[in-house]
Amino acid sequence: MTQTSENVTWLTQEAYNQLKAELEYLSGPARTEIAAKIAAAREEGDLRENGGYHAAKEEQGKQELRVRQLTQLLENAKVGEAPASADGAVAPGMVVTIAFDGDEDDTMTFLLASREYASADIETYSPQSPLGTGVIGHKVGEDAEYELPNGKKASVKILKAEPYAG
Repeated sequence: MTQTSENVTWLTQEAYNQLKAELEYLSGPARTEIAAKIAAAREEGDLRENGGYHAAKEEQGKQELRVRQLTQLLENAKVGEAPASADGAVAPGMVVTIAFDGDEDDTMTFLLASREYASADIETYSPQSPLGTGVIGHKVGEDAEYELPNGKKASVKILKAEPYAG
């Protein structure tokens, strides 16, 4: 899965099917299950000191948030391969190799894509992350800069950028 600047999320057919199935489960059977848990906990009495009730309500909130996230993601999704960057610049959906501070012995390779597409095979960074926003638009051989959590700037050199073949 990759994102483009038009706020379109490109998904493989497999990823789309997987997310659609998760949404259907959370919108149907999972909602029924959590409603039953809440009802059972409510029958136990005083809601102020009812840990089971509060835990079930918190679970319901997390579940509803995920339903909203999936709904929005799938509404903006297109199935297929993201178009390649016309000018060869780093874009979402690419596997990027960088060197920290230009030191080609200190490198990292990662997939620039949404966390929804994260895989155990390769580290994934969101296009909205500080590193992601720093490298997007840069070409191989160029230096890029991004802001660290402590507010300092870090510099990386783009060594390689190829479409993800996952």
